[in-house]
Amino acid sequence: MNAKPSFLSELQDKIQQVLQQSPAKDLEKNMRAMLNQGFSKLDLLTREEFDVQADVLARTRARLEALEKRVTELEEQLKG
Repeated sequence: MNAKPSFLSELQDKIQQVLQQSPAKDLEKNMRAMLNQGFSKLDLLTREEFDVQADVLARTRARLEALEKRVTELEEQLKG
């Protein structure tokens, strides 16, 4: 029974070594590099940057609405 875990762990190690040395690993690495390069040219935002800009926009919108309300109040005062 003691030989089975040793055999399985050796087999697993050998499979990992083969996968590390296979062309598929190089292909994956090259594809990742190409995709990262392509994405960098697209001028994309990270989720964190998007969330920050969404918060800024929400605050700006709220301030604009408050200013519009204040202008309306001041115009009413001038009429009266």
